[in-house]
Amino acid sequence: MGFLRTILIIVLVYYLLKILGRLFAPQLFRYAAKKTEKHFRERFGGFTDFDTANSDREGDVIIKEKQSKKPSSDSKEKVGEYIDFEEIE
Repeated sequence: MGFLRTILIIVLVYYLLKILGRLFAPQLFRYAAKKTEKHFRERFGGFTDFDTANSDREGDVIIKEKQSKKPSSDSKEKVGEYIDFEEIE
């Protein structure tokens, strides 16, 4: 009798938690999303879109070129040795 009572209590607690989870999970996730958004806004709030203040019109194409670095003499150095592979039949 005690064994059946224990099984019944476990099953009832499982279904109760399942029902409560369905009721409160959306609010819990909403709360977690708001806290995460707040955290990211505080941490990365200074990184906004810089081009919005300087943009002329929507649809304009603006090409910004980076300053090209002159190739240094170090790039001409030999990096490794060449290995020629042959097929074996």
